Amino acid sequence: MNTASSLSTDGLTAREAVPAWQEWMSTLFSGLDTDLYGDTVFEGHLQRSQAGAVVMTRLEAARHRVMRSVQGRRSHDLEHVKIVAPWQGIAAVSQQGREASARSGSWVIYDTSLPYEVANPGWSEHLIVMLPRRSLEQRGIRLEGLMGRNVGGGSGIARVALETMRSTYQELPTMAPAVAERAGELLIDLVHLSLQELSGGGTGVTRQQAFKDRVRAHVAAHVRDARLCVDDIAAAMNCSRRHLYNAFADEPLTLAAWIQQLRLELCMRELREPRHAGRTITDIAFGCGFSNSAHFSRAFRGYTGMAPSEFRGLG
Repeated sequence: MNTASSLSTDGLTAREAVPAWQEWMSTLFSGLDTDLYGDTVFEGHLQRSQAGAVVMTRLEAARHRVMRSVQGRRSHDLEHVKIVAPWQGIAAVSQQGREASARSGSWVIYDTSLPYEVANPGWSEHLIVMLPRRSLEQRGIRLEGLMGRNVGGGSGIARVALETMRSTYQELPTMAPAVAERAGELLIDLVHLSLQELSGGGTGVTRQQAFKDRVRAHVAAHVRDARLCVDDIAAAMNCSRRHLYNAFADEPLTLAAWIQQLRLELCMRELREPRHAGRTITDIAFGCGFSNSAHFSRAFRGYTGMAPSEFRGLG
């Protein structure tokens, strides 16, 4: 059967957890630098398995970001491309001037041989998949221009690839080594087909998705800022309010409603976390981007069906 390795900050003091996490990320991911947005309290869990040549890691962690510089690159980084596919939270990837974000239902692919940054501005539950570059290139695809891109996941072969990545990771503990190796080869085939489909893109739909990815990455990075609003986003994207509204017209929530939902979910998580037990509800709400306690209370009750104090008492 496939063997898995696990690391967790459970049982570590706050003083021990931060450097331990930074060391683990550097060791497991070839010298990655880690920034915790200035937080001094941190919780994180890593579980790694392998499907043949494909390395799969489940990451659950508080907000953080990782950076790879040219100086931090190691020779064996040239051998892999990496995928981040969230179950929960947002992963915002920056590489070679491209910005692409993924949330549940999509995935981003990027190149470990080039500088990059992945921002995880809230609690994250991500599947991280490392694939051998040579195996993709041997299947006849040029990776240039395809890295640092949101591949999709809501439809087509990208969705099949995403579902297979998730199910493979979940079933790996029960697989014999030969079966796990074959499962890894299947994953490489599906990623290859997804990239082939992406390389034929450049359509209006693809450009629209890229724009929405940029907006989501900006919102994810600034959601705790009470000044964040549609006008500020339009200015940051160098576009009109109308263009923003049109881009998100097919989404179930308006942009403003989505921002409020992200803030409410941040508050819900922090109200339940023991490390925030000493903070007042108002302090937590303001720290998650709200600027009016009465508006926060109404919005919270409307979203959860209970007052913030009731919700906290259930934790």
